[in-house]
Amino acid sequence: MRFISAHASHTHWATALERALAQVAVARAQPDTIARPNLGIVYFTDAYASAAEPLLRELRSRTGVAHWVGGVGVGIAADAQEYFDQPALALMLLQIPLRDFRVFSGLKPLQPASSGWRGPHTALVHGDPATPEMDDLVRDMAGRTGAGAIFGGVVSSRTQAVQIADDVLQGGVSGVAFSSRVAMAGGLTQGCEPVGPARAITRCTQNVIYALDGAPALSALLDDLGESSLELPRLAPRLRATLAGLSPAVGGARSGRPIGAETTLRHLIGVDPTGHGVAIATVPEPGMHVRFCRRDVNAARRDLIRLCAEVREELEQRREARWAAMQQTARVGRPPPIGVPARGAVYISCAGRGGPHFGGPSAELALVRQHLGDMPLVGLFAAGEIAGDRLYGYTGVLTVFGEDPLM
Repeated sequence: MRFISAHASHTHWATALERALAQVAVARAQPDTIARPNLGIVYFTDAYASAAEPLLRELRSRTGVAHWVGGVGVGIAADAQEYFDQPALALMLLQIPLRDFRVFSGLKPLQPASSGWRGPHTALVHGDPATPEMDDLVRDMAGRTGAGAIFGGVVSSRTQAVQIADDVLQGGVSGVAFSSRVAMAGGLTQGCEPVGPARAITRCTQNVIYALDGAPALSALLDDLGESSLELPRLAPRLRATLAGLSPAVGGARSGRPIGAETTLRHLIGVDPTGHGVAIATVPEPGMHVRFCRRDVNAARRDLIRLCAEVREELEQRREARWAAMQQTARVGRPPPIGVPARGAVYISCAGRGGPHFGGPSAELALVRQHLGDMPLVGLFAAGEIAGDRLYGYTGVLTVFGEDPLM
């Protein structure tokens, strides 16, 4: 049965919620949707950040759903609609056995398996952008799950960076963990084009890279951009559009390979003409590899389509296996239905992506819908994206809930 999604925009949060709940009422009357939701995901733009507490109270009261997770973003996504720079909210109601999920936060730490709880396998995780060592928190949280892999994002806001995890919270990480009985398929998409080869970082100080393969880092950057000298401000727009793709010292990206999950993209935030250094928005380590990249709409579209195709194939394979098992027990005697077997999806994308990067308003979500069909979806445009056990930037993380395994 499909989950239920709803969304609305209005200058006042209560009116937007009323409109969204009207959509929920219509959806709950449909025969192919869940009947007893017990978990909710809510995302809202920062225009509603100060109203997070009354919003959560109303959600509980009006839906009867006790458990809620989510947070604030400078942009949010719902079905095929993106909301940027406008007051809006999006919610999704899920129905999952109570023994197969647990909401967690700093106030309520994630617990291992126990009576009535099958234990964490993966988790939807939200983080606070002001929290130090977020990379370490993400790795630690991934280590607490059976799969060693989580998904989600860092909330983004011009005002209060609030998270929802059965309470209104700030700081640290929070979310909801799922047992291995909750079927999911997903992955990440980056979609940037390398402008030069991968090089090893041979000298760096804090967040400034001074030498790549033993040569001045700024010279390498200019070579990749096809420039013979640093001419500011003429080069400023190109530098702002350039990203540094970092990968580990062991098994890192080398020349000729596309940008993949082993690579984390970080913005260039400055140059040091005197020391021939390049400053990036993270602290690298000597021995790591770096490739300078550019934002590219065609590469982004191709990679998002690739991710959707992989998710679709995985979900269809799982459904065929599930149907075969049901036929063996004589529970069905007909072929599986046509279409993507998706109950709903969560899509976390970078606040620097979204429709404008893909060619028009809501174009990123339109691609997802085109290749995965009309399914309930909610999402957040984040200040950092979480996938596997790493914190990414300029990335899209798609997670689709499929049909649960046979009990």
